[in-house]
Amino acid sequence: MALAEQHREAVLAGHPLLRHLQRDDLKRLAATARLTRHPRNAVIFQKGDPGSSMMAVIRGRVKICTVSPEGREVLLNIIDHGGVFGEIAILDGRPRTADAVALEETDLLVLERNQFLPFLAGNPEALSRLLAALCQKLRQTSAHLEDALLREAPSRLASGLLRLADTFGRPGPEGLKLNIKLSQQQIGNLIGASRESVNKALNDWARAGHLVLEGGYIIIRNRAMLEEIAAAEA
Repeated sequence: MALAEQHREAVLAGHPLLRHLQRDDLKRLAATARLTRHPRNAVIFQKGDPGSSMMAVIRGRVKICTVSPEGREVLLNIIDHGGVFGEIAILDGRPRTADAVALEETDLLVLERNQFLPFLAGNPEALSRLLAALCQKLRQTSAHLEDALLREAPSRLASGLLRLADTFGRPGPEGLKLNIKLSQQQIGNLIGASRESVNKALNDWARAGHLVLEGGYIIIRNRAMLEEIAAAEA
């Protein structure tokens, strides 16, 4: 087996959706997958593009976003190492519903729909895990919509920071560091708030000692405070 094929098989074996598969199934699926590399800020696909594949992040990070009629970017999600995106296209084959852009140099494992659908048909556990992942994303989307409609900006920001902490939080001597560098505008786009309101809240919380703002990173020192703010206006 070529080295590239061995690498593809190892990647699939380590992924939560597929790690339960038997060795022969992994080998068969790996033979249909391909690895792609994308430089920072590269557009992986755009809204409206044909939906023909699902992708897993092997290295780097990908933002899922769209643009409002007024031209403002709406940041829907950030996919970290090990995450999957484009799953809906695997099931319905319809056009992409958002843009996918590499936040940094990124390697992807690409599974094409015409190869993966027959595989899912013969592996009900893999299909069940895929559906569970889609349901989880639907729940997250509903929570984000509820935030946008029912909460004030500080509450949305606290909730957004907690979501980021669940994915990117790394414990350190000063607290829980969000291991991703996002501008205040990007955070605002993620939670549906203005950059000015994000700036004000972050600086207020930093002065109170709840956060540390360090070189573009955020360190959460008082998670309980964020949870209290997030829950106050839910």
